[in-house]
Formats: sequence, C-alpha cells, structure tokens
Amino acid sequence: MQQKDRRGTDHLSDGLLINYRELIVETAARYRLPAAYPFRIFPEAGGLLSYGPNFKSIFRKTAEHVDKILKGAKPADLPVESPTELEFVINLKTASALGLSVSPRLQIAANELIQ
Repeated sequence: MQQKDRRGTDHLSDGLLINYRELIVETAARYRLPAAYPFRIFPEAGGLLSYGPNFKSIFRKTAEHVDKILKGAKPADLPVESPTELEFVINLKTASALGLSVSPRLQIAANELIQ
C-alpha cells in the first residue's frame, strides 16, 4: 500500500511526475496547454511555470536535523516541519510559444524567470 501524507498526496505519483517530466511537458506543449507544475524542474524542462517548495531550503534543514541527531538529539524530540520557502518559476520562452503574455507584476513576483 502506498503512503499518503496529510494532504493525501501519493508519494509514488510524485516520483512518476519527476521521472516522466519531459513527456508531461512535451504533451502539454503539443496540445498547447498552459500548465502549472509543483516543482521547478518542470519549467526548467520547458513547462510554463511552477509553484512549490524550495528543495535547497529543505535539504539545508534536513542537514541541520542530521547534525542535531549526530550531536545526540533524539529524533522524536525534533519538530516535524513543513516547507517554509516556496518558489515561483516562470518559463518566458514557453509562455511566448503558447501565445501568452506574462504581466510585469507576475514577473516581479517570480523567484526566477527562464528566458
């Protein structure tokens, strides 16, 4: 049985999304679908945009927890945390290919613009 988190997210499907990201992005492009994705690797692969957790921040926090455990902290005493840093990435080349204009306001709000 697959594990689900408190939001009902199926962890296996996250892995499948990541493994098949090129196919997913290509299919959306073929049908000219403006799609939003959960991870920055999708606009990096040609998808329109993503809004989701900043994995560098998550990995940094994980390293801090490992450091505390190696220094003697009990894992059960450490807090379970949700991502606190989200990132918004827009692929402007893809927007242009879809005939979409991205407002200056959205461009300013984005953490990264892919040209």
